[in-house]
This record gives sequence, structure tokens and C-alpha cells, in this order.
Amino acid sequence: LPPAPADRQRFLRSFESNPQIAIETEVERLLKSPHFGERLAIYWLDLVRYADTVGYHGDQDHNISPYRDYVIRAFNENMPFDRFTREQLAGDLLPNPTKQQLVATGYNRLLQTTHEGGLQQAEYRAIYQADRVRNVSAVWMGATVGCAQCHHHKYDPYTAKDFHTLGAFFADIDDEQHFKSGTNALPTRRPPEIAVLTANQEAELDSLNKMLNDLSKGNRNEIARLIKESANRASLAKKTQDQKERKKWSDDLKRTNEALAELISSDKLTQWKTTEDRREKIAASGNLTMITKALQTPRISRILPRGNWLDESGEIVQPAVPHFLPKIKKEGRQTRLDLANWLTDPQHGTGGLTARVTSNRLFYLFFGSGLSRSLGDFGGQGQPPSHPKLLDRLAVEFYESNWDIKKMIKTLVTSRAYRQSSLVPSNLRERDPYNELFARQARFRLPAEIVRDNALSISGLLVTNLGGASVKPYQPSGYYRHLNFPARKYDQDTDAKIYRRSLYIHWQRQFLHPMLKVFDAPSREECTAERPKSNTPVAALNLLNDPTFVEAARVFAERILKESKPNNLARLHHAFELALNRKPTTEERETIEQLLTYAEADFKKNPKSATAIINVGQTKPENSDVIALASWTTVSRAILNLSETTTRN
Repeated sequence: LPPAPADRQRFLRSFESNPQIAIETEVERLLKSPHFGERLAIYWLDLVRYADTVGYHGDQDHNISPYRDYVIRAFNENMPFDRFTREQLAGDLLPNPTKQQLVATGYNRLLQTTHEGGLQQAEYRAIYQADRVRNVSAVWMGATVGCAQCHHHKYDPYTAKDFHTLGAFFADIDDEQHFKSGTNALPTRRPPEIAVLTANQEAELDSLNKMLNDLSKGNRNEIARLIKESANRASLAKKTQDQKERKKWSDDLKRTNEALAELISSDKLTQWKTTEDRREKIAASGNLTMITKALQTPRISRILPRGNWLDESGEIVQPAVPHFLPKIKKEGRQTRLDLANWLTDPQHGTGGLTARVTSNRLFYLFFGSGLSRSLGDFGGQGQPPSHPKLLDRLAVEFYESNWDIKKMIKTLVTSRAYRQSSLVPSNLRERDPYNELFARQARFRLPAEIVRDNALSISGLLVTNLGGASVKPYQPSGYYRHLNFPARKYDQDTDAKIYRRSLYIHWQRQFLHPMLKVFDAPSREECTAERPKSNTPVAALNLLNDPTFVEAARVFAERILKESKPNNLARLHHAFELALNRKPTTEERETIEQLLTYAEADFKKNPKSATAIINVGQTKPENSDVIALASWTTVSRAILNLSETTTRN
């Protein structure tokens, strides 16, 4: 997102004094930002096919947003990538797993599922296994093992047996309870699940627990004991509901009559009850989220000849890694935890490959393409890296740094290669038209989420709250008319949530939000290592007419009028500073002055049009000069629609 003018000026002053220190200081500041995790999470959620809906059949909602919060937190806390891998693939198999480690195992539940009644259990068991094999191999190995589902891989040494032995690692996942009764309920229930509190709820719960502890202090021992015994009940009165408990309570009263009188007279009992009621309400308000729970007896896995789930003649297999790669040295049945450790072990597993794949993708995020252009295929059909020694060095540095993602990113963005201009000299245009040598920086359109966030940020509408459930911003009426089982109506949020970062937009696989779809966001049915790049008039029309962007333009116009000196030149300069971090050229100034003059004349002739455009969206206009605000809204719409505004230069 564009820096605030004050931040830009501060950086420029520091840069004049000492460029290297200025850059390193700014990089450290950005890496420490809580929004760093949000930005990196967008890409990770593409890889692991995160969505808020099940995908198949009715594409009903399911509870998984705490997993997204886990990913954001992991990146912000710079969790080592090997631990990040273990917790997602096998957090439930760790000794005494924490609640967050269980939330991480939601990764295993992100695949598309169906809740259709009468489904063939064996069919979907095979579908789920294949989905997991495809995703794990793509995310961590950059491999297309899914091509070996029905036959040996045509280009890489993966066999059909390799495909099914990899799938056997996931045969212990309890993910079939919903097979028993198909339902169209919203959201779907897919046990096993746990309740997860938000960070604010956790903080309030800790505060209330401290208050309860404080209330139990300073009284006689009997009262303290009774309060602590009742800590997990709504009130002391609830304890008397059972006859035996009632008798025990009565006996306690007889022994502690004087102490109880002291407690009641001091109003501590009432205060305790109020505090405990609040504590119980918060504890019950957590978001449910799907987790992984291992079956005591894993399901039988066998090779399915030609991928046919009806054919049970194939060989029964045990969990094992592909036959041509280093073996897992373990007696007995191998587990998901063994697989996770193998994927990140550079000495006895494929940690070196995982490091190469991940380093290449991080390079892609900051340079517009990877050192190997094949982000999703490091096999025989993939494109070799343009700089193989550099990729090797980055991979080794990555795992030798204890899989430190922030350190890797800092290495990339403080390099001279990253700091180059994206302007293309004529000699390079001829010699390296596709920038395969990285002799200049890349210029590419922002991802769909950032296009929207950029407009909200420039206008000042962006709500930067971290984490929480998905949100539903403006969406065209009737878009869900063909979404059935059950039939659905889009319930748009009506508060500030609609201005949250687009990372949190409800991700409906079959009917992805139109704005995200127009700007090439994936449906997340499969691993997406690189989004397609389209360039169509629909994108420009969306920027001009989507209520989100029209409202952002109007609020941007209000900001221009409020913060600038009362003349058009000053206003235009301020608008360009906010949106583009530069002053307008003479040609741009003349063009926009013509647009402003035309808009003012048009709105004076059609005042209803002026009123209509400034009232788009749920926020209300503050400026009383309708014509001026509508005219500058027109200018703002043009600025937000500039290629430069939606492009990383």
C-alpha cells in the first residue's frame, strides 16, 4: 500500500543521510508491521487452497477462519518454516499440542468436500486422498505427483504406488463424520472442531480470570475454596441444581456462615457472579474451526488400478515417501509427523527441495517472477532456473538460518537487484524483453486483494483490524441466484467490517466475489502458485463502477478538499501525492483540469446525478458543496483507475 506522505518524507530525509541504513531501517519497520503477516498470508492461502466454503455440490459455508489467523500470526512471529510445516501437517501428533497447534491442523481440512446426501463413501475417500497428495506435493515439493494417480507419471519418476503410499499418510485423518448424514445446513458442521477465541476475547478472558482470583483473596479459606470450586459454573446458584450438590452446599454454609455473611455483605458474591457470567459468555462465543484428529486405527490404503475407486484388487500399501527419494528411517507405521519432518530435513529428506521451492516463490513475490519461472513444477516439465547458483545459495541460506522467512525476505529486498528501476532501457528491451536476466525491476499489476485495499487506503476508509471471521462487502444483487442446496441470499455486512482488508473477504469457491474474480484471484479449488494475469476492459469498468471504488473515490475527494488549500492546483498535487507519491506532470494537470471543468458543468445541469454519486455506499458525505464534491469524486475515480495506481512500479 502507498506510504503516508509523512512516512515518505521521513524515509527520504534518512536516505539522503545514509541510503543503506535508511533502507535497512525501513525494511525492519515493515517486517515488524502486523500487516506483514496479512500480506504474506494471501499467497500462502492461494497455495493451500483456503476458502470459506466446501466447494462441491451446494458449496456451503464451513468454519475455518481461525486457520487464516494462525497463518497471519505465524508469519508475524517469524515462525521457522519447518515448524510451520509440522504444525499444519501434524500438529495433533505433537506431544501435548496447544490449541493453536490444533488450529494449524485445519490445513488438512481445507480440501473441497461434499455434503450431498447419498454420496458414495469410497468415491469421496479416494477424491479426498488425491486432493491431499496433490496439494502437499505441490506446496512443499513443487511436484506434480497428482499426475501419477491413475498411471505412472509421464515425465517424472513418480509411480502410481508412490501416489498411493503418499496418500496413506493421511489415512488416519478423521474427516468422514459428515458422510453419515448429508445436510444443507449453513454453516456445515464438520467434526472434529474446537472453539477458538479472538485475541481480544483471550485478553478479556485473562482479565476476568484475574478478577475472579482477586475476588477469592482476602476472605476466609472456606469462601476462597467455594469460589474456586465454582469457577467453571455460571454462578454459585447453579451448583445447587443437583440434590447431592445442594446438600454439600448446605453443609458448607453451616461451616462457613460467618465467612459467607462477610462475603455477601461486601457485595463480592454479586460481583463474582457478574464477572463469572461474563467469563462464561466469552468462553462460549469462540469461533468453531475444523481441526485434525487422528483415528486410532487408520483406514486401509490400497493402490486403485487406473484410479478406479470401485476396483479393490490393488495392493494394500503403507505410508511411504516416493521410492527414488531419501527414505524415512523409522520402525513401524510412518505418520504425518514423519512426513512433515522429512519435507524439511535437508540431510535425510527433501528439505533442500522444499527450501528451493519456497525460496523461488519468495523471489517471485518481490521480483514478479521466480528464478525458475515454473513455480508449481520443479520436475521434468518445469523451466530450469535462469540463475541456478543463486537459487542454490538462497535455498541453503534459508534452511541454514533455521528456516527464517523474514531474514530471507530482508536478503531479497535489500539487494541491489531489487532496488533497480522498473524503467526499461532500449538496449535491455531488445536483449532481454521478458526480463529473464533480472537486469531491471519488474512492473506488474497488484493482486486483486491489494487493488481493493489500495483504493480503501488512499481514501482513508481502510479498517486495519487484525484477524477474525470473514466479511461480506458490497456485491451485485442476484449474484447468488444460481447458488443452491440451499438457496442463498448474500447478507452484506452493514458496519465498518466491509472496509477491512480483502484478505478477509468471504471466499465462496463456486461464486467468488466478482471484484476478486475480475482481477484474477483463484477460486482456490487447487494449489495456485502463480495467478494468471489478464488485461480486459472489465477490470477498468469494475474500478469505475463497483460501489467499493465509487465510495472510496468520494471519500478520497472529501479528503482532498479537506486537507488541501482551496485551489485546484493544490488539490490536484495533494491527490497525486496520496495516490502516487509524486506530483502530476504538466500533461496530466491539463487533462485533469479539463475533466474537472467538464464534470462541474455536467453536475450543475444534472444536480440529481451529483447527489446520486456522492451517496453511493454506506458512509454519508460530509461536504455540503454537492457539485464540488461530485466533481472531485469524478477526478478521484480517474486517479484510482490509473494503471500506475494499480501497478507495482
